[in-house]
Amino acid sequence: MATGVMNPRLAKLWTVQDVATFLGVPVKTIYSWRSTGYGPRARKVGRFLRYDPEEVRRWFDALTDEVA
Repeated sequence: MATGVMNPRLAKLWTVQDVATFLGVPVKTIYSWRSTGYGPRARKVGRFLRYDPEEVRRWFDALTDEVA
């Protein structure tokens, strides 16, 4: 691997706060979405939720422009 190039599998996972900041919504909204099965997929790491940034971006890109 070239110097200065990070392996994408080693990229930092996002916290709930990171996802909320990226989407511009409150942290409580992320937890609410999760309880209803909406939103980007999270994984539990111990007692913590973690998100793959690429999965969050793909989820966001797949949203339609329709008004909810």
